[in-house]
Amino acid sequence: MLLAIDVGNTNIKYGVFDKDRLAASFRVASQLKKTADEYGAVLTNLLVTSGIGVAQIDGVILSSVIPSLNYTICHMCEYFFKIKPLVIGPGVKTGLNIKADNPREIGADIIVNSVAAYRKYGGPVAVIDFGTATTFDIVTEKGELIGCIIAPGIKTSLESLVHGTAQLPMIELAAPKSVLGKNTEGAMQAGIVFGMAGLVERIIRTVKSETGYTALKVIATGGMGKLIKEEVTCIDAVDRTLTLEGLKYIYDLNRKSEA
Repeated sequence: MLLAIDVGNTNIKYGVFDKDRLAASFRVASQLKKTADEYGAVLTNLLVTSGIGVAQIDGVILSSVIPSLNYTICHMCEYFFKIKPLVIGPGVKTGLNIKADNPREIGADIIVNSVAAYRKYGGPVAVIDFGTATTFDIVTEKGELIGCIIAPGIKTSLESLVHGTAQLPMIELAAPKSVLGKNTEGAMQAGIVFGMAGLVERIIRTVKSETGYTALKVIATGGMGKLIKEEVTCIDAVDRTLTLEGLKYIYDLNRKSEA
């Protein structure tokens, strides 16, 4: 079985693949002060509750946007699974042609999402990842990553608003019934949810205009993808397992090249 690990700024996603089937997935908080033993203890317990033994894991691939956690996660894999993970970075085959001023600057999450979307949906395709940041990745019909857009995340915007003001409370992220707030919660929900929906619509419309991709497929992933899809017309599908599937494809691609 393959263990796919996606280290994000807020959460770490684990996925276990039994051949091509995603057999289990878990999500835990990203915490810089946790040790390899602590991460390993939590992960092995999650595996056991899903009926998966540690000895069944015979491959590991890691994507991370927190470089300072890489050593901890890699050490966990080597200690608990006796496996050195394949880490997304320079030298790893992805099948993606990155058109950037400095390809080394492109985040692992952007690369993995772009690979997965192109392999699964074809191109041209746009991936919107509603995570700590909201990222837009644009891939051509030839599998070229031609550009990215990075905007604040929905939860990040809410937390900034709450922490930067004296009277605004933490609220539930949900779409209000009206854009005209009649109370503090409704007013904040309208600004954050409809504001993000407007941002998404404008960026996708501009991308289509600039590239000429009128038939651009738009795929959303990340925790808030479903919420925003209900408020816009430009998102074609929500795919919550997209990143894990991208990691599986990249692992298989590199394993074949070594054979």
